Amino acid sequence: MTTATRDERLETIKEIVCDILEIEEDEVTETSLFKEEHNADSLRAIEILAALEKEFGVVINQSELPRMVNLKGVYEVVAEPAGW
Repeated sequence: MTTATRDERLETIKEIVCDILEIEEDEVTETSLFKEEHNADSLRAIEILAALEKEFGVVINQSELPRMVNLKGVYEVVAEPAGW
């Protein structure tokens, strides 16, 4: 199995986030804010966290949620336990 590139992992994260927030992928940039620009609430943030844990086989502490405000932040949070 080949290791996914950063872009491929980011695309997977984006798909998960867009699915949970019920928004189109072209509405989201790496730095657009989930809460302010896409009306995400804390429940959706937890759903995103759980989906990422399942997808990537990592454990993410809920204390990381404040960092998960956009795709860039989510990628960084997932990258640490995943060892990317």
